Amino acid sequence: MNESMHSAHRSVRLHEVDLQSGLLLLLLACSLSTPLAAATPKPDFGPNVLIFNPSMPPAAIQVQIDKVYAVQQRSEFGPARNALFFLPGDYRVDVPVGFYTQVLGLGASPDSVHITGNVHADASRPRNNATCTFWRAAEGFSVTPAGGANGTSGTMQWAVSQAVPFRRMHVLGNIVLHQNGGWASGGWMSDSLIDGNVGAGPQQQWISRNSEWGSWTGANWNMVFVGVPNPPTGEWPAPPYTKIAQTPIVREKPFLEVDAQGDYSVRVPSLVANSAGITWHAGATPGISIPIARFYIAHPGVDTAATLNAQLAQGKNLLFTPGIYELTEAIRVTRPNTVVMGLGFATLRPINGTAAMTTEDVDGVILAGLLFDAAPTLSPVLLQIGPDGSHLSHAKNPISLHDVFFRVGGAGVGRAGINLKINSNDTIVDHTWIWRADHGAGVGWNLNASANGLLVNGNNVTIYGLFVEHHQQFQVLWNGNAGRTYFYQSEIPYDPPDQASYSSAAGTNGWASYKVADQVTTHEAWGLGIYSVFRHPNVTLSRAIEVPRVPGVRFHHMITVALDNLGEIGNVIDSTGGPTSTKPRVTPKVTTFP
Repeated sequence: MNESMHSAHRSVRLHEVDLQSGLLLLLLACSLSTPLAAATPKPDFGPNVLIFNPSMPPAAIQVQIDKVYAVQQRSEFGPARNALFFLPGDYRVDVPVGFYTQVLGLGASPDSVHITGNVHADASRPRNNATCTFWRAAEGFSVTPAGGANGTSGTMQWAVSQAVPFRRMHVLGNIVLHQNGGWASGGWMSDSLIDGNVGAGPQQQWISRNSEWGSWTGANWNMVFVGVPNPPTGEWPAPPYTKIAQTPIVREKPFLEVDAQGDYSVRVPSLVANSAGITWHAGATPGISIPIARFYIAHPGVDTAATLNAQLAQGKNLLFTPGIYELTEAIRVTRPNTVVMGLGFATLRPINGTAAMTTEDVDGVILAGLLFDAAPTLSPVLLQIGPDGSHLSHAKNPISLHDVFFRVGGAGVGRAGINLKINSNDTIVDHTWIWRADHGAGVGWNLNASANGLLVNGNNVTIYGLFVEHHQQFQVLWNGNAGRTYFYQSEIPYDPPDQASYSSAAGTNGWASYKVADQVTTHEAWGLGIYSVFRHPNVTLSRAIEVPRVPGVRFHHMITVALDNLGEIGNVIDSTGGPTSTKPRVTPKVTTFP
């Protein structure tokens, strides 16, 4: 990046936490037991990873990209999983990004990999409807867009909804978050630089964290900007912009990189406090690199929970290649500073009624890029962070989750009690979608059962980009103190057959979407949108958010919306805000509470 670009896109300097001192390096070195060979062999990422280099003819690259997209364009619940790797260099290709497809640049900086042409996510439903454009990712490269699908020169089209990471990207032009003005239902952008304009259009909701752009236009229901040096002008509720100047504590998602000798490693970014803007102004993102030899590379249909647990016990980190992993027991992460990463939406499916994964109450575990998919046999929990009763402090080296997604039903019958349970203190969640399917196979009130999306028992848990939808009781139940949520999007369940089936207490219709437990004394949340789409008559929800009335529990910028033609939400938060309505459309907003 040249000096003029530096000055045009200034960011608040990142302040590294003591975590990244020599003490952490020693901890990581001690925790990784396998010695490096003199010559590191090339890793085997399996047949579902395509690796491109700039010496390949563009036409040959295009043929392979198009073959993947032919499978994934409409495959909302299909079994295929893919990752497209671009080695450092320049490319001239068109990259349509379909379901379960992760496009990755393998350079230390996004500018190390440059694609001239269209990189685009297109609406997966007719009439430009992108509300089901899920499960795809663009990470770690730069794009000079040749134009969007509507022919606009210099504009990248990224028409997406939930579970679509857009990380460490540099767009040398503009980007639109919709397709020709059609509906889209929320997304995520972090550590990214857009030289021109971000056009939100009719996007219903969006979170941008630690990103920079020339300008931003558009707003709908709920737009949240955290650690963004140049947020758009205007204040909630008109336009509905929620702006937090600095990100209080975060580490960026780990990523694969390749050096000049062709050796692979995983870059683990530094934990930073009170940050704004991108991490890579100076080139590489601050952090440490772990050689790929320190990872066990898992393959679907080959590796079992037993083999993976044996590798973890020997001190290995885990890297899941794209595919579906059916697990007969939980994967157990017990060692501090273990990194567990998935490529191409690697999917973990517990088939015996166990958890898919658990962690011990230890420092520095990182989980990234995984999709947890419930099976027909009920799992009491899909992912558990720390055992029940966890109590240790991890403030200096927290557990963190990045692009970790959950699904109950849709691809077939699935059942779970709790999808994500966080017992460990100081945990950071950096983008999650926790979804009980409202369409697809195996969907129905008595089929894809799921009580809660998220249960938080730990203290000082911080979440950015929390999307939780359609579970049958509280979508989110927060028991721990000093929790913080930056952006919340939730649809309550579509399918309660009657009010008797959907009542949490005498005199209370339904279950609040976001519940802070009565014993909690401190909690804060910013930018919350909660929506109803009831399919059966005479079903309502008394309140979208339910909290104890104490001074330390504070909420900022909330909206409720009733969609379609049935039902209502009685109040936004406790007894405040008033009811939604469908005819005429009424969308109550509350600025602060209490």
